[in-house]
Amino acid sequence: MTEATESERDAEGVQRFIERFASQMVDAGWQRMPARVFAALMSTDSGALTAAELAERLQVSPAAISGAVRHLTSVSMAVRERDPGSRRDIFRVRDDVWQDAMFGRDRILNLFEESLHEGAETVGPGTPAGRRLIESADFFSFLQKELSAMMDRWRVQRDALRAGHSES
Repeated sequence: MTEATESERDAEGVQRFIERFASQMVDAGWQRMPARVFAALMSTDSGALTAAELAERLQVSPAAISGAVRHLTSVSMAVRERDPGSRRDIFRVRDDVWQDAMFGRDRILNLFEESLHEGAETVGPGTPAGRRLIESADFFSFLQKELSAMMDRWRVQRDALRAGHSES
């Protein structure tokens, strides 16, 4: 199978992908414009576009792009870089963005677990509320252990996939 360069791709098909994937992300709780920007970045070979390129690709105002990239950078789903020798910012999505996002969830799960244990102590661990809070904390502890093991397995699989891709 020959791979098309970005200039040879079906632009309408790429746009349909961006809108479909963004819509799925909105259904999962994302804000619409950051979802569209993220999908646009993911669909480029470089994983990077300027604000002007994003605005043109998505047919939106620069202000809409500004708010979207501010949100994406604040949640570490994209990074802002300076184009060497230019004053233009480039917004990039890293190849491992989903893995990094999962690692970020690990920190949140830990905070939830700690807060739930504190809450259980506050309401009394032997009360119905305390038991519910403890069980919730135990659930987050379980998720953290499973997530860590799963991410280890993913790294092994990802490395094998990357090794296979480089041989093609």
